Amino acid sequence: MAMKGKSGVEVLRDPSLNKSTAFSEAEKRALGLIGLVPDVTEIEDVQLRRVNLQVAEKPTDLERYIYLINLLDHNETLFYRTIMSDPARFLPIVYDPTIGEACLKFGHIYRQPRGMYLSMARRGQVRDILKNWPEKDVRFICVTDGGRILGLGDLGANGAGIPIGKLQLYTACAGVPPQYLLPMYLDAGTNNEQYLHDPLYLGMRKTRPSTEELYSFVDEFVEAVQEVFPKCCIHFEDWTGADAVHLLKRYRDKYCVYNDDVQGTAGITLTGMINATKIKGTKLKDEKYLFLGAGSAGIGLADLLCSALVAQGISLKEALSRVYMFDINGLIEPSRKDLFDFQKPYAHPHAPTRDFVAAIKSIKPTTIIGVSTVGGAFNQKIVEAMARINERPVILALSNPTEHAECTPEQAYTWSNGKAIYAAGVQFPPARYNGQTFLPGQANNFYIFPAIGMAIFATQAKRVTDEMFIEAGQAVADQVPADLLKQGLLYPLQSNILETEVQTAARVAKLVFDSGLACVKRPADMVAFIRQHVYSPEYREEAASTAA
Repeated sequence: MAMKGKSGVEVLRDPSLNKSTAFSEAEKRALGLIGLVPDVTEIEDVQLRRVNLQVAEKPTDLERYIYLINLLDHNETLFYRTIMSDPARFLPIVYDPTIGEACLKFGHIYRQPRGMYLSMARRGQVRDILKNWPEKDVRFICVTDGGRILGLGDLGANGAGIPIGKLQLYTACAGVPPQYLLPMYLDAGTNNEQYLHDPLYLGMRKTRPSTEELYSFVDEFVEAVQEVFPKCCIHFEDWTGADAVHLLKRYRDKYCVYNDDVQGTAGITLTGMINATKIKGTKLKDEKYLFLGAGSAGIGLADLLCSALVAQGISLKEALSRVYMFDINGLIEPSRKDLFDFQKPYAHPHAPTRDFVAAIKSIKPTTIIGVSTVGGAFNQKIVEAMARINERPVILALSNPTEHAECTPEQAYTWSNGKAIYAAGVQFPPARYNGQTFLPGQANNFYIFPAIGMAIFATQAKRVTDEMFIEAGQAVADQVPADLLKQGLLYPLQSNILETEVQTAARVAKLVFDSGLACVKRPADMVAFIRQHVYSPEYREEAASTAA
């Protein structure tokens, strides 16, 4: 039965089935709904008007977020119809930057469970726990241990909001059908004292275990997924920097996994770098890069950038020589004794320094990339130093939420006398300087990972490779028209994000087939093939099949 054998109140309580005021007369009769819903039959557009009215009356974006999640809990189709009707308006509410505040208060605004909660106290039981999930064909699990949520640090169970929000973007941005998506919080405790003493905290009240214990439990989880959901891709999200890099390396060659903080951030930043070179009339291999921040995002970005540089015809050694890293303890160079294994390839001979301006003066980068999570880290001296040595300095202030951005567009344009090519990790409004209007782009992973997800979903890819993220980054870059590039916009407009991601997914899918990683037959028309898989937030007529 189309209604999963349900009728009456059961239908209304299932968000994947509930239509609220949109059930037809025939459906109400067949499903035993007469008297349980208002005696009208509204079209979705009328319901959407009511949602927009109610959203507009909420005083803050956090209140709008709570309202929309409540809508999702009751009517999944109408939720996605709402988000997809105006992505530029709603994506900042259901995801970044509002999701940061929602996670900080997750245990306080919690209404009902969504996704799965897998505690390390359940060691040895993971396979059986996964079988409790009602959908048996799961294609994506987005999993976090809450170790490093956005730029906010260790939020423990409060980080559960992140995989919930990420998977909503798979559907809203790229049309991956929601029934195949499973958000998961892997509870390994927290070292956040505030939450350990918060009576409303929803996680284990234990400090985090040793790395060895954690990885052993993640091994059990990853292996259980292969057995219970054999077509599933695991999307790791917001683990601590070292764990993000090491877990990706641990599983990537054996299972279908990826890490969005490492690879997705890298892909979308690559988009910005490609379009910055278009504005400047140069190539990636002509540039020199200096990162502020050398954690998982920075290293993942640098690694992918080097892969892209090698694809442009230079050696890996040459590629590495164009990338410098700077972290809380200063420039990464060979005399440092505190480096992780994955940082050492970027430890180039240089005098030790903790002065970022001094590093700019000696290294002479053409691009600085902020992945530091330190708001205001790109101060006036730094931007002015970049403007002195570059005709068009590229300033990428990628940390989020908004207050963590390394500088604002107004600061970048003003301090560089209008010369900067700028993008941020969050969306800023257009900025004016000296009579000119600039469009600061948002280097948001949601241009990349949902499209990668759709390509994996459609092709049933066996593995996820860095080349897929490079191709996605290039595909997104190619969709910014020349007139917007002239205004400094490095990324496509969000208002048309579904079409952007369909085109990107088609390019990635072609690469999956070319790489021999697909598990389905190769189609003649790749874009049409992707469109066949795209979810549409429209109600289906259920009465005929139910009454039969």
